[in-house]
Amino acid sequence: MQLRIFTEPQQGATYDDLLAVARRTEETGFDAFFRSDHYLAMGGDGLPGPTDAWVSLAGLARETSRIRLGTLMTAATFRLPGPLAISVAQVDQMSGGRVELGIGAGWFEAEHRAYGIPFPELGERFDRYEEQLAVITGLWGTPAGETFAFDGRHYQVSDSPALPKPVQDGGVPILVGGRGKRRTPRLAARYAGEFNVPFAPVEDNARLFAGVRAACEEAGRDPSSVVYSSALVLCVGKDEAELARRAAAIGRDVDELREHGAAGTPAEVVDVLGQYAEAGASRVYLQVLDLADLDHLDLVAAEVAPQAG
Repeated sequence: MQLRIFTEPQQGATYDDLLAVARRTEETGFDAFFRSDHYLAMGGDGLPGPTDAWVSLAGLARETSRIRLGTLMTAATFRLPGPLAISVAQVDQMSGGRVELGIGAGWFEAEHRAYGIPFPELGERFDRYEEQLAVITGLWGTPAGETFAFDGRHYQVSDSPALPKPVQDGGVPILVGGRGKRRTPRLAARYAGEFNVPFAPVEDNARLFAGVRAACEEAGRDPSSVVYSSALVLCVGKDEAELARRAAAIGRDVDELREHGAAGTPAEVVDVLGQYAEAGASRVYLQVLDLADLDHLDLVAAEVAPQAG
């Protein structure tokens, strides 16, 4: 099982905070460093304020050398699909081909109001999201020297040179995620290299993975060509005292974390990850909320990762 570190910088983090975590992620052998794409804290003051996902990933692309980098998830409401395709392709070039694009429909209305971003009703957001996937992958997939066009309800593209290109063979991997029963599996089957289930029980992961496999079969795609992944909040301690201290630092209850996250002693967390592996996850994003506690990553790398792999 691959273990990836996932951060929520809108809760309060500078670029330097993210750089410190990304470097420790790389040094300790984790597979990737991912971040959310949000502009407003969900509780707390969020000081010093949000960092832009793709601006910060561009910086990290030049200051790391091995780990994969990406978003979980970029909101389709935030950016136009053409400029987003350009930005992600450029960061891919800057990283030497280590970037992945997690993209969703967008859901947090308050951050849209706070920064003047339109927030349509859910149906329109999903329509726009689907068109963005078509435009982004279409631009990246257009052969060099040819042009790309798209005539959608919300986005129209004509005579685009479809540049720049990602440097990765096949383009930047796309991550689709969520708990939708109909449109989400269909979009994953059509566009995604990876399907992610965020913060859900084992049985929900198994059910949602099965839905994507069925959608792949219906679309004539090999279900095994999709990576199936889970996201879980991380809180590990060598003993109960350390576990309680880490839970308190992120404002969470130990029992609640044990019930819903990758939490407990290293042995307990290895067991939790094993359950998600049995449900079909080959990759887990470990949500790290206290970015100042780099010893947390050291502990997981030393005592959880070797057993989970």
